[in-house]
Amino acid sequence: MSTFKAPKGTYDLLPPDSAKFLAVREAIAAPLRNSGYGYIETPGFENVELFARGVGESTDIVTKEMYVFETKGGDRLALRPETTAPVLRAVLEANLHKAGNLPVKVWYSGSQYRYERPQKGRYRHFSQVGAEAIGAEDPALDAELIILADQSYRALGLRDFRILLNSLGDKECRPVYRAALQDFLRGLDLDEDTLRRAEINPLRVLDDKRPDVQKQLTDAPLLRDYLCDACKAYHEEVRELITAAGVVFEDDPKLVRGLDYYTRTTFEFVHDGLGSQSAVGGGGRYDGLSEMIGGPSLPSVGWALGVDRTVLALEAEGIELDIPSATSVFAVPLGEEARRILFAKVTELRKNGVAADFSYGGKGLKAAMKAANRSGARYTLVLGERDLAEGVVQLKDMESGEQSAIGVNEIVAELESRLG
Repeated sequence: MSTFKAPKGTYDLLPPDSAKFLAVREAIAAPLRNSGYGYIETPGFENVELFARGVGESTDIVTKEMYVFETKGGDRLALRPETTAPVLRAVLEANLHKAGNLPVKVWYSGSQYRYERPQKGRYRHFSQVGAEAIGAEDPALDAELIILADQSYRALGLRDFRILLNSLGDKECRPVYRAALQDFLRGLDLDEDTLRRAEINPLRVLDDKRPDVQKQLTDAPLLRDYLCDACKAYHEEVRELITAAGVVFEDDPKLVRGLDYYTRTTFEFVHDGLGSQSAVGGGGRYDGLSEMIGGPSLPSVGWALGVDRTVLALEAEGIELDIPSATSVFAVPLGEEARRILFAKVTELRKNGVAADFSYGGKGLKAAMKAANRSGARYTLVLGERDLAEGVVQLKDMESGEQSAIGVNEIVAELESRLG
């Protein structure tokens, strides 16, 4: 047994389960690629200030959960706890917003890192697929992203998820609500840390999960009662567009995302089969983030869906994904000459797009056939000394058990025909 283990709060993705994670990533990404979103990839670490400014000084992510380190050159960096700020940084740095084709629509897939108390569905290293539409203020863009996320989950077969929707207002109406909420919070019996948070960003207190805090928030003022006419009209159009698309959602006037940069549209995907970690994804509009990190005004919207929690949601609903076998043909050579010939044929099959594997290590027939069974291959090729003398190979259908002899030179054409 190895001396080393995966760090606490992390996990290894191993076959065959890893195929499920790949299938989830593909299902989430497919509608995005079909809707004008191009792939983007950013470094796994960034300047600490990018997250402090963008995510928010008062958030748990910045104050408690970031992995921060100093390089040999004296730079203070952090493993990315989320990817929206890095994506916007990359777009600004590459001047993609100046190319004249706004919004810039991108999607990403990658790991995030947060120092949290590990539990099922909450890890210190986790994977997300996300999408961002940068540089346009349009309710149709918000609706598009919500619809695409809904489409991704339904394509996976998920049904028991809910979409929660709210508006957080904008720089015109939110300050009025902020002041009213602060006045309310000052009258509650809250600990010093929570009161300090209320002074910096009172909306974060609404996101507090502690029952004793939530009990006191029952009569808290609601942001929807403070929305300006422009925000009300914007939010109503988003609601109408997703309703027209057949997407079912729930209005949640207390929904507050955990990051400071959100404005107007905010939404969350929750699955009630996951216990306390019910959020499987979420996002919203972040019209002021670009200015926060030193860029021009670039109203934007996006989301991130958790791959890990989506897999847990599939398991909670008992959904088995239809994942094709990684191997279609398995070759079993018996003897050195057979080994040389079959290895060449396996190489040729692969070049022709057929997924093929080989019995390595000089296994006997019994052990090699067990390996063929474990591979999930539809067909097995067996080549022994008698077959060599006759110029044929035994082709076995692993589903029906039927076996027939075909010419060695016919292997590729015959398998391509059978596999379609």
